[in-house]
Amino acid sequence: MISITTIKSQLANNELTREQVNELREDQRKGVQALLKRYDATQMRMASIEQMHLDMSTYELELRQQGYQAICGVDEVGRGPLAGPVTAAAVILPTDFKLLGLTDSKKLSKENREQYAAYIKEHAVDYQIVSLSAKEIDETNILLATKRAMMQAIQQLRVAADYLLLDAIELPIGTSQRSLIKGDSRSVSIAASSVLAKVWRDDYMEKLAHVYPEYGFEQHAGYGTKQHLDALERHGMTSEHRRTFRPVLERGKSRIHPKDQ
Repeated sequence: MISITTIKSQLANNELTREQVNELREDQRKGVQALLKRYDATQMRMASIEQMHLDMSTYELELRQQGYQAICGVDEVGRGPLAGPVTAAAVILPTDFKLLGLTDSKKLSKENREQYAAYIKEHAVDYQIVSLSAKEIDETNILLATKRAMMQAIQQLRVAADYLLLDAIELPIGTSQRSLIKGDSRSVSIAASSVLAKVWRDDYMEKLAHVYPEYGFEQHAGYGTKQHLDALERHGMTSEHRRTFRPVLERGKSRIHPKDQ
């Protein structure tokens, strides 16, 4: 009789055929049944992740069948914060790209986002990341700045995109495009751009926290949390704050942080 330790190793390393696994189901040892229960749960989870990848590759597959080759996912991070840049990423993925678990960056842990970002950068056909500062946002408005960052990222690609998949936005650009509501959960290309943009911006805000430690940028990334609003009242605005945003004006009261005077 095979030991439970051996069975555990075989299941963990996927060394058994379906027939062999079914044979184990006849083994009445509690330890074996417990291993099979965990094995089944893992298999169901992996099947769900595989199906998610297939579902999120549907738009890319349909576009390739129509003859498009350089399908570019575009997304942004940072439209809502009171401080810091708005960051956009444009990503063209290869036909055989597969990164199980990739989805909307907000649904991923920081560790997973960073691992996925490294994988995307290594395997992408091409990608670009562009950020526009708080000053540039204030000179226009957040929507126009977001579109400008996205278009710059697209235009800086070395491989010219022939189709754009966008997350709930349309761009005044000649390239064929499609806007998808909740696109970062529906398209693998948009999800990849979402991850790259968020990892870049989060890293920027963590570095900014060393310059202005009073605001806690490493914790809220510039969003209007109570901690951030209280810091604005105590210390005023920095050069990284969006001065056309009402909460910044109301809480900062036109006072400038000493480092920016």
